[in-house]
Amino acid sequence: MNIRPTTPADIPAIAVIYAHAVRTGTATFELEPPDEAEMMRRYDKLRVGKFPYIVAEIDGQVAGYAYAGPFRERPAYRFTVEDSIYIAPDMQKRGIGKALMAELIKLSTEAGFRQMLAVIGDSNQAGSIALHTACGFRPAGVFKSVGYKFGRWLDTVQMQLPLGKGDSAPA
Repeated sequence: MNIRPTTPADIPAIAVIYAHAVRTGTATFELEPPDEAEMMRRYDKLRVGKFPYIVAEIDGQVAGYAYAGPFRERPAYRFTVEDSIYIAPDMQKRGIGKALMAELIKLSTEAGFRQMLAVIGDSNQAGSIALHTACGFRPAGVFKSVGYKFGRWLDTVQMQLPLGKGDSAPA
């Protein structure tokens, strides 16, 4: 497995992975998959903001991706990022998620971010909750029934990980 920065050439594979998540799962609350052009726009916005965006590659194929993006747009949140991580369906349960998350945490810390938040769609996402817990995240709360997808109400699980000095020192 090779973990590396995402390039524009990875966007078609990323779009396919994300489209599957949108169509079949509750990790994201999007209802329609964005096309490649929209995924490229999102990628460009994150890269301009100097947020880490990485892929895991196996045998020359993108097996998964992860990025840290702004938690909120207001300036006081500038040291806080929200993580996103998606693995191709045929590549799950191989340690790719944990490897991507470890690298994302490292890169986000090196970039000077102080808190990483996980907003996990659906409290039934046991795999994502377990991954975040294994990587040091702690529960921060649950928003009950805030999304509606596939004919049912969905929670979001909030988890948090201090990065670097966290809040123990001024920014």
